[in-house]
Amino acid sequence: MSNQKNQPSRINYTEIAKSTKFQILMKQKNGFVLPMTIFFFIFYFLLPILTSYVPSINQPAIGAVTWAWIFGFAQFIMTWVLCMLYSSKSKKLDAMVEEIKQDIGKGVEM
Repeated sequence: MSNQKNQPSRINYTEIAKSTKFQILMKQKNGFVLPMTIFFFIFYFLLPILTSYVPSINQPAIGAVTWAWIFGFAQFIMTWVLCMLYSSKSKKLDAMVEEIKQDIGKGVEM
């Protein structure tokens, strides 16, 4: 009896990280996540900065509703939009991950 069947297979993570498919996956992920994160932080911190240094943002825009309230509401919309965009992008990235996992299972040279 061979003892190899009872031992878990060894995965060479260094080889996977150096593979072309993994590099493409990481480039696409970072190409999406980094710009969206920068946009989020700028948009988020712009409200307190504007309310502190731009008095006109506290002026009424529609009735008694000020521009600051409109900007604050826009942050909720922005959050939902970013969540939907990330969800859509993650489906594509997940498919790439599954392809890499299948290649590992088949013993494809990375």
